[in-house]
Amino acid sequence: MVLCLSAPLPVYAQLVDAAANAERTSDAWSLRLAPQLAETPEEPGSSPATIALGESMTGSVDTDVSLKGTAELRRYGFVVKGDALHYDGDRDTADAYGHVRIVSKGDVFDGPYGQLHVDANEGFIVQPRYRFYLTGGWGSGERVDLLDNERSHIVDGTYSTCACTGNPAWYIRAAQFSMDQGSGEGIARNGVLFFQDIPLLASPWLSFPLDGARRSGLLAPTWSVSSKNGVDITVPYYFNIAPNYDLTVAPRYMSKRGEMLSADYRYLTDASSGSLSFAWLPDDATTHTRRYSIDLNHVWNIGSGFGAYVNYNRVSDANVSTDLGSGSAFPTSSTTLYQQEAGLTYHSGPWSVLAREQHWQSFSSDSTYNREPQVNVRYNRYDVGGFDYGFEADAARFTLSSADATQGTRFVFNPFVSYPIVRPGWFFTPTLKWHFASYNLSSIASDAPAGQPKNVSVNMPTLSLDTGTTFERAVRIWGKSYIQTLEPRLFYVYTPYRNQTYIPLFDTTQADFGLGELFSDNTFAGNDRVSDASRVTAALTSRLIDAATGDERARFVIAQRYDFHQPRVTLYADEDTADVARTGLIAGSSVKIGANVSFQNALEYSQANNYLTHGSIGLAWSPATAHVLNVAYRYTRANTTLDYEPVDQFVVSGQWPLSRTVASVARVNYDMSTHRLITGLVGLQYDAQCWSVALAFEKYTNSTGSTSSPSTGTRVLMQLQLKGLSRSDRGLLEQFKADVPGYASAPADEAPLSLFSDYQ
Repeated sequence: MVLCLSAPLPVYAQLVDAAANAERTSDAWSLRLAPQLAETPEEPGSSPATIALGESMTGSVDTDVSLKGTAELRRYGFVVKGDALHYDGDRDTADAYGHVRIVSKGDVFDGPYGQLHVDANEGFIVQPRYRFYLTGGWGSGERVDLLDNERSHIVDGTYSTCACTGNPAWYIRAAQFSMDQGSGEGIARNGVLFFQDIPLLASPWLSFPLDGARRSGLLAPTWSVSSKNGVDITVPYYFNIAPNYDLTVAPRYMSKRGEMLSADYRYLTDASSGSLSFAWLPDDATTHTRRYSIDLNHVWNIGSGFGAYVNYNRVSDANVSTDLGSGSAFPTSSTTLYQQEAGLTYHSGPWSVLAREQHWQSFSSDSTYNREPQVNVRYNRYDVGGFDYGFEADAARFTLSSADATQGTRFVFNPFVSYPIVRPGWFFTPTLKWHFASYNLSSIASDAPAGQPKNVSVNMPTLSLDTGTTFERAVRIWGKSYIQTLEPRLFYVYTPYRNQTYIPLFDTTQADFGLGELFSDNTFAGNDRVSDASRVTAALTSRLIDAATGDERARFVIAQRYDFHQPRVTLYADEDTADVARTGLIAGSSVKIGANVSFQNALEYSQANNYLTHGSIGLAWSPATAHVLNVAYRYTRANTTLDYEPVDQFVVSGQWPLSRTVASVARVNYDMSTHRLITGLVGLQYDAQCWSVALAFEKYTNSTGSTSSPSTGTRVLMQLQLKGLSRSDRGLLEQFKADVPGYASAPADEAPLSLFSDYQ
């Protein structure tokens, strides 16, 4: 029996055109089938229909109705079902008995007895089992009070996102739950978090998300056991302060070092953005010192072309980043140089101005100068009557904490003019540059060249000619159409010799001889040296481009640099000019083999010295998501930049599923010259329906940049994630991503299609 208790609401279809029309079942007076289920707003002054269904009915229309046998009461937004149901129209109250089910906007509550004030969507159900369909949560309790169609209050209940109804992998048991589907937040009072029936956490107040949006609450904890830190546990808590502000606080316990606190604060406004991170260990039980790290980044758009920034990094000692990590991450290397810089910027048209104060905190033997202060002005104009021209002017005071160091001020002026001629298929660009540098030294180091003056200057011109062409043709390879290019290029540079023996080295080093430096007019990086040159570089590039998609499938490059005379300018006064010959050969390729395999290789050969300078080869295979294998070999001949230590390393990394729920992760970095393992990591990931765990064993090297041998350590790492309670890629998963190029996290569970995906 079906009884309609009031006028129904009109339904407005959400589709368009013919699909939006309702389909009639028979004649003009019959019911019509709606093309889709959809939410429709109430019209002003109207009331929703209330529909009662049952095998038998007694009562009076619009006043009192009793239903028996699969009884149902439906009104827009909710359904009440039971073996028997009584509806009191005067009080607008429905009482349901036996196998009661209340459905309210995707939330389902089952129990033996329930009462609902229909129009207010307010009521209760005793001894319920409940399911929040749209958010995937479920549980049971002694009683649920429905406050409205979004909020509910659970007494002595449980909550989990595990789909199993018997013994969930994890759950929260609490004296009271407050569920707010509108804000997407659940709150447990006097709650205990269980995993595999083992209590992990007890709290008088615990907040957790009910949807995928950012919410304040606990993040996935990380756990490790290492040779240096002992048992290491971090439990981060995330504060979602505002859509553009958040804070993560991470208390941490290390059995060999003590208690530590770290925090990460991020913000974003219309005119600024930045972050502040710090870690604080008041008393390290191993080193018996106070240890800390600070990282501040701030960018401010002042307006009218002006801006400002701060980049401040400071640590208590050189090994903080390896011993303690940053936040809850586990880095595998350390740094020995930390930047502390603040500056003002200006950009308007061709003008660019930087004024900054730059200081370095250094823990290595290398001498890195501070700029206290520096002003840099650049002016560039392009295509003015066919000409490009501009200049760079830079004034800086260079200081060093060492008492025995060359220090002073430097002024640099570098103007240029070029006339690019660009035509379809070819180009030719002549460029003329001038370098002027003036030094006023306040102190001179004891190892400076004999007779070093306090005032010295240098100036020299540089002429370069750059030309190239591009040829294209259509080819078919293995039945597929490609565009093949042939791109020859010539680059000539001439710079006369100027004696730079008495020019100090403030910010200059030898530039690499690689593909990026092939067409540079200076073999030094910085303003303290300009190499003399009469040199030509010839390069030939060929590419294969997919004619249908434009994707570059392959690239082959070979280039040779030839010096017409031996360069005489060296980085250091006592350096042999034979070591700076730039004549050399570079070859490289990058090939995509099908959709899953890519191959890269590059080598640099010094023809002047008859030896291989650099070499690398790499292969990446990824046949599917989370299936990755990377193999690479790297070689670099010993040089001054590496303190005469060569690089001769094999690197193998990968991620590969072992079953539907288990995946392996590994990375090995082995040094062939020293015959030792630099870093190694072997890990497993288990991903269940509502939880996941990652476990890894790692050997790492702590390189401090000192002359002593680097120290090593081992640790076991673990991270547990309870889906629906906390989902984060911090900690161990963050290291997996850093160690394995192409690493993919487990996909998030798919959300229901709509409110009506499980319509009842």
